Amino acid sequence: MWSVFRDHDPHPKHRPLGSKGTHVMTDWSNKKVLVTGASRGIGVGIAAAFARAGARVAITGRGRDALIRAQRSLSEQTGATCEIIETDVAEPDSCRKMADQVESLFGGLDVLCANAGVYPEKLLDQIRPDDVARIFAINTFGTIFSTQACTPLLSASGHGRIVLTSSITGPTTGYAGLSHYGASKAAQLGFMRSAALEFARSSITINAILPGSIRTEGLSGLGEAAIARMIETIPCGRLGEIGDIGAAALFLASEEASFITGQTLTVDGGQTLPEHADAF
Repeated sequence: MWSVFRDHDPHPKHRPLGSKGTHVMTDWSNKKVLVTGASRGIGVGIAAAFARAGARVAITGRGRDALIRAQRSLSEQTGATCEIIETDVAEPDSCRKMADQVESLFGGLDVLCANAGVYPEKLLDQIRPDDVARIFAINTFGTIFSTQACTPLLSASGHGRIVLTSSITGPTTGYAGLSHYGASKAAQLGFMRSAALEFARSSITINAILPGSIRTEGLSGLGEAAIARMIETIPCGRLGEIGDIGAAALFLASEEASFITGQTLTVDGGQTLPEHADAF
C-alpha cells in the first residue's frame, strides 16, 4: 500500500471520510434513484431502502399492474411515493425511453440499481436455445442496456453509482437446474469489472451484490420443510430478507463507498463459507 500527499486536492468532492468539510453520512434527500425489476422481491427491498433514506425513487418492470401494486406497497412501508416506469430491460429502445422518463421525472439520475432478473429452473438436458436466450436477454443484456442508457445521466451527476444484483449462484456456487442462470450472473460480473475501468474517470462507480438465499415471494411455494433445509445451510440461522439487500445497495451507492468500484459484496449469512455440513 502506498499513498501520496498533496498540498492541493484536485478532487475535493472525493476527499476521504473525516477530512475537513466532508459529511460522515450521505444525505439522500436530493438523490435520484432508479431500480429496475422492482415490481416484486428484492427490487422492492432495494427501492424501500432508498425511499426510507429520503431519496426520490423510480421503479421499473414489464407489467403496469404489478408496478402499481409495488408502488402502493412501498408507499405503505415508507410513506414515500415512488414513480413507476414500464420497461423491458432486454430491449435497448425500452431502456433509452426509461432513461428519458427518469430524466423528465427527476431532472437527472444519481443511482442506477440494475436489479431486473429471472431465475427459471431447468436441468441442463432440458434447456433449449430459447431458454438461454431469454435468461441472458434479461439478466445480462438487460444489465448492459440499462447501464448504457443511464450512463449520460450518471456522468452528469458527478457522482454516479451503479449497483448490480448478481447472485452467489454462478459467481461462487453452483445449483442443479440453474446452470443457465448461473452463467448469466457470472457474465454480469465480467461486464462490471471492465465497465468499472471505463467509468472510473467519470466519477461513476459500479459494484455488485451477491445475494444468498433471500425470503421472497418465490420461496413461498416451496413449503416449510424445504425452507427449513435451506436455513440449515446458513450459519446465521435464517434466510436473508429483502431489506438486507436494500441495506447493501444503500451502502454501495453512498458517498462513503466512493472509493469502491468493480467489487462484489456477498450477502448470504455465511452460506458460502463452510467446507462441509459439520463446519458450523
